[in-house]
Amino acid sequence: MPGHSETSILNAESDSPARRRLDPDERRAQILACAIAMFGERPYAAVSTAELAQRAGVARGLINHYFGNKRDLYLAVVRRMVTLPKPGNMVAPTGTDAERVHASVSWLLDVIGEHGSTWVKVIGHEGIGDDPQVQRILDDADDAAAERLLEMVGLNRSEHSAELRAMVRVYGGLVKTAGREWITRGALTREQVQILLSDMLLTLISTSFPKIDR
Repeated sequence: MPGHSETSILNAESDSPARRRLDPDERRAQILACAIAMFGERPYAAVSTAELAQRAGVARGLINHYFGNKRDLYLAVVRRMVTLPKPGNMVAPTGTDAERVHASVSWLLDVIGEHGSTWVKVIGHEGIGDDPQVQRILDDADDAAAERLLEMVGLNRSEHSAELRAMVRVYGGLVKTAGREWITRGALTREQVQILLSDMLLTLISTSFPKIDR
């Protein structure tokens, strides 16, 4: 940030007894967590970096230092919402097709439920509208999620994996709609969404995929 180093911002911040000195990664994570919560509570235009700084207990300049302007901060929120756990942190499900599907859908709902309303707003373009950079992030995330789901059900090495990924991306549209019905509208419970998505994914695997993967 012009005219202000990170050290000077942090020194000013530490003058307040209510603020605890954090290392840069911790502080960045703290600010991002507050931004995730605020963008889930209200529309993009109603979120101010001044209020965010107050909630996070930091100098406003520190938000600019770590994230740039509000749009850049929102892009960081979008990336966080759609970033999947690293493959090494996951155990691929085993058992029958139905058991693997149930475990895979449970994993999907855990990812969705972690940040609830913020996830719904992000994937539904309820933030800054039709922004090409946001769309690229979401498209890349859809591709990664499709690949991960095929991996979890043991189909990622198919010679028709490109077509199967496309079908899973279509299924992803159902996942997003079901997430909205669960989290935003409250029309479905998590258990009901689990049943719906498991049944549809099992149908893809047992009925639709074999017609492509042959």
